Amino acid sequence: MAERFTSAQVVELTGITARQLQWWDEQGIVVPSREGHRRLYSLDDLAEMAVIADLRRRGFPLQRVRRVVRFLQRELGSRLAQTVSGGSEYHLLTDGSRLYLETSAKQIVDILKNARQPILSVCLTDTVRAMRANIRGRKKASASVHSQQHARRKAL
Repeated sequence: MAERFTSAQVVELTGITARQLQWWDEQGIVVPSREGHRRLYSLDDLAEMAVIADLRRRGFPLQRVRRVVRFLQRELGSRLAQTVSGGSEYHLLTDGSRLYLETSAKQIVDILKNARQPILSVCLTDTVRAMRANIRGRKKASASVHSQQHARRKAL
């Protein structure tokens, strides 16, 4: 079974607020699975939220973020975390009106050279790797605390 994360864990891992999570769910931007009244998020959801949060921090309005998410889903044909787990580097570039998804350094340089206005570039692969590293780090810290608690109980 794939790992799932509660809203509280997502807030801790991504730095976004619980209200943002609720809003994104209500707006259909990132829709988690449900277990009763609890929202449960997959690694794919976390990867998409990390990209969305990055774009929002860079000043992207929510309407453009929706467009980016739809573009990525259409272009990748699968979820972000599944796609970027391969060896290729995926870069999202935009000039504010057009979106590009590139894996070739040459293509990226060509877009930058021919741009008539500033281009924003987000390395999707780095964003997903950072999210996975954050999850692994939290698991190790949690396991360490758990083993320390176990050792204390055993000593008593």
